[in-house]
Amino acid sequence: MITWLSAKKFTTFLLAFVFGCLMLAWQGCKKKRSDMGKILYKHTHNPIFKDADLDEFAVVFKKVLVQNRDNMSNPDLVTKYYAGHDYEPVFVMNHLWNGDIKTMLAYFDKAGEHGLDPGMFHTGRINRLMAKFYGNNTIKSTRDAYYDMARLEIAIANSLISYSNDLQFGLVNPKWVFSRYFIKTARPDTTSMMRVFALDNVKAYLDSIQPKSPEYLALQKAYLDGYVAPKMSKEETRRILLVNMERLRWKNKPTENRYVYVNIPDFHLDVIDSGRSILAMKVCVGQGRNKDYLNSIENYNDTCKVDNPNPHETPLLYSVIHSVEVNPVWNIPHSIATKEIIVEAAKDPYYLANKGINVYDERTDKLIKDPETIDWSKVTKENCNYEFRQQPGEENSLGKIKFLFDNNSSVYLHDTPAKDAFWLKMRAVSHGCVRLEKPLDLAHTLFRDTVKYNLIAKDMQQDDVTEPEDIGLRPKVPVYITYVTCWLDANGQLQFRKDVYGHDIVLYDYMKKNHPAE
Repeated sequence: MITWLSAKKFTTFLLAFVFGCLMLAWQGCKKKRSDMGKILYKHTHNPIFKDADLDEFAVVFKKVLVQNRDNMSNPDLVTKYYAGHDYEPVFVMNHLWNGDIKTMLAYFDKAGEHGLDPGMFHTGRINRLMAKFYGNNTIKSTRDAYYDMARLEIAIANSLISYSNDLQFGLVNPKWVFSRYFIKTARPDTTSMMRVFALDNVKAYLDSIQPKSPEYLALQKAYLDGYVAPKMSKEETRRILLVNMERLRWKNKPTENRYVYVNIPDFHLDVIDSGRSILAMKVCVGQGRNKDYLNSIENYNDTCKVDNPNPHETPLLYSVIHSVEVNPVWNIPHSIATKEIIVEAAKDPYYLANKGINVYDERTDKLIKDPETIDWSKVTKENCNYEFRQQPGEENSLGKIKFLFDNNSSVYLHDTPAKDAFWLKMRAVSHGCVRLEKPLDLAHTLFRDTVKYNLIAKDMQQDDVTEPEDIGLRPKVPVYITYVTCWLDANGQLQFRKDVYGHDIVLYDYMKKNHPAE
């Protein structure tokens, strides 16, 4: 039986034991913190560092973090890290004397190989601060040592995070630059940025974040070799390669095995399966503000520097094709109706009937039986209370089929009766949707040899259809509508296309403005 006295002795012993452990831990921590001065003195041979203390340094470091806040790319993240780690200068203590920082600076200096300005990573400033720690008597007081060490630590951390972000995710966030960009694009997060503070092998890490795709390496080689594209100047070629390397750094690439890929400047669609194209065709895309190619990435005016898209430009997007509508009804957008349909109806009272366009009173949604009796010359954008729906048939602007996918821009892939447009070299001619050269082929590729495809083919061949038919696609197939003006083709050749929407110009000018001087 345990007596009250023995229990009291046991409790006293336990408390003493716990207190002893805490004291040993505190002494160990204190010893470790006091080791900072010894380590710094060992490497610098400057007696100023003998009395360096991490607690005293932390006071200075907090002040310098505040002073340098406006000069940091990610001040909140950097400050949070150091606040959570006793303001220990991890880069100075762990990487300054083993060659890691010099290795890091060597990579920064070669940022030009990626079309990035090395000045963004402030190697000159870091080198100047490092030099103070290599000279025996360069730093004259402990106070100066703390301030220089804090400035160096922040400069290294900030530059390494910026370099890491730019190489892995791109210099530019496309969602900030392009108003019609709706592709999910990963950006640096806290986890990815915090990695730099715990590096064991700096060189291995820097090697791991270099872009390595064959397409990127091909563009990079052409960029470094000074390649000149046919019918282009050296500078124009250089800039096109630069912006397309940037696009390749964006984390927005298809990850699915099978998808539909539309490249706007190429006016082309491919169905990709296991990395190769299994169907290719011409497409027509929305009208672009640079469709006459009056501005180039080498010569452009001030109005081109900001994305100000033509109202009919096709958006950049990722979605999933979930169904098709065979012999579709076209619900004509109000903007098209007031700019085009009522103008034509004013010229010819039978235009609407000839085009199979039904007119509805938008207030009651009732069909107007005799639209030719309306004086369309008096209908304007402001007083137009009508809705227009084009019925299935040969005249329907959507042709025989449209491929549906969710998006906020009301665009889709569709057939067209205007086949002559596919012979044009510049095919940015639609109101925003993507017109297909071979829609039945696309249906066959997506639906394959199934009952559903046979139904689609049969319905598309009928001329007297009055009702549309919706047919679901299983499995659904992703669709990517993107904008690339230079890429490596399947034959290993670089392909270049003109900047029909002016996106190259906007991106280049944005990148140029965000290259701060040393």
